[in-house]
Amino acid sequence: MTTRSAGTLLVEQLAHEGVERVYCVPGESYLDALDALGDSPIRTVVCRQEGGAGFMAVADGRLKKGVGVAMVTRGPGAANAMISVHTAWQDATPMVLFVGLVPVADRGREAFQEFDLTAWFGSTAKRVITLEAPDRAAEVVAEACHVARSGRPGPVVVGLPEDVLVGRTARGVVPPRPVATGGPSAGQVGEVVDLLGSARRPLVIVGGDRWTAEDATALTQWAQAWHVPVAADFRAHDIIDHRSEAYVGSFGFGRSPALAQVLDEADLLVFIGCSAADVLSDGYQRGGRADRVVVVDPDPGLLQHHLRVDVHAVCAPAPFVAELATQGAPPGAVPWRAWAADARAAHESFSTPAPDGVSTGVDLGAAMAVLRDVLDEDAVITYGAGNHAIWAQRYLPHHTYPSMLAPRNGAMGFGVPAAVAASIALPGRQVVSIAGDGCFLMNGQEMATAAAHGVAPVVLVVDNGMYGTIRTHQEREYPGRPSGTALTNPDFAEYGRAFGGFGERVERTEDLPGALERAIASGRPSILHLVADPSVLLPVPEGA
Repeated sequence: MTTRSAGTLLVEQLAHEGVERVYCVPGESYLDALDALGDSPIRTVVCRQEGGAGFMAVADGRLKKGVGVAMVTRGPGAANAMISVHTAWQDATPMVLFVGLVPVADRGREAFQEFDLTAWFGSTAKRVITLEAPDRAAEVVAEACHVARSGRPGPVVVGLPEDVLVGRTARGVVPPRPVATGGPSAGQVGEVVDLLGSARRPLVIVGGDRWTAEDATALTQWAQAWHVPVAADFRAHDIIDHRSEAYVGSFGFGRSPALAQVLDEADLLVFIGCSAADVLSDGYQRGGRADRVVVVDPDPGLLQHHLRVDVHAVCAPAPFVAELATQGAPPGAVPWRAWAADARAAHESFSTPAPDGVSTGVDLGAAMAVLRDVLDEDAVITYGAGNHAIWAQRYLPHHTYPSMLAPRNGAMGFGVPAAVAASIALPGRQVVSIAGDGCFLMNGQEMATAAAHGVAPVVLVVDNGMYGTIRTHQEREYPGRPSGTALTNPDFAEYGRAFGGFGERVERTEDLPGALERAIASGRPSILHLVADPSVLLPVPEGA
């Protein structure tokens, strides 16, 4: 009877599930799985820190229909990876984190790097599973991938005891479990159409991760036919082509005042793939005036939603949008067309790059106009958390899905690993990351991973010498009393060159076009060090 190790079967099942890449930092606690990866068609992406590996897995899960997979070792490795689990949880992104564990016989004895897997991750993962027997290896992987992708997607953490991994089994791979998309119950789409018939100011809000390019296109075409305005949830604004007349902007930090007014004025809200969470609603303060609220969300518990619910279709966007698209054009003129056109005009004004009028350094508003000119149609844009992202969110357009990677939980350090993962997962696509000086150095070392895998993301590091978001809060709450937010930075261009990449320091706005051209042409991972005016913490206000 042919046998294999549990670690080998685990890797074979991952391949059977369609996993193409595993992001990892190696550890002695899961050597057998590492050994099996060496003979597997799965690409092993060796990262420089577990947080970066986890973020790459989150990005991979968002880009593909499957799950993002990371592997880390016990104790310190798991601790470093925790940030990515929280990101996948709050962002509702399918991810599986495998964590090596101490041998079963050593449990409960405070062995080297021992920790309680369930106690650490139990409140921040959809499920925590420990492989207890070699025969269960394939089943555990299948279960983890299924749970991560089902319903409201999210992270699953799987513990791998060192001795169980090397145990032998005669079992083989098992069929991957299908993920139910659900569907609107009888009459629900018709009910939504009826609600539209009695509405005067409807607003559709899209978000979440369970979309495909086909779903996004179908939704856009339907919205254009009905002249219904469509807005995007926080950091989900690649779901609809920004050139569409239906698109009216995105919610969240840095959103336009005009869009907030649209939310307040709407009498019908239709959420597809997302719900009324705190960031979208300015801390649960907006959206409550709507007479009717429709939610299309596969989460039956509607975690995060705070408004009334009149119709809840418990399904992924695909089946609902597909049926909605069959409804045809509205029977006559719609009463909200002028209101929707005004919302679109306000968005176009708000999203047109405007110089900030800085006295020194690179003008970020003008820089975004330069960047727009060199972005490919399907460019992938990434960023982490911080004020630097406000310019990118406001001014950089998206035309294809997926084309945006940014953490909805506000995790700093996400942008660079996401850019590396996107460059690996989507060869041939242009990838650009906008990073703050504080955000960049949380995972900037993953530029080494980009160099090792021969990919060439372009990273623009905005250097204003501070944690800008917190300084903004300080100036509001404790004006003139900055404390604990100043940064002393290295030469980021030299940092990029140290990895064998391209690096250039840019101190004037007029020097940026040439620097961007040289970075893209280099074909190497690139860092452009943009020296920014520290007195400018946010883009120019609308109408200023």
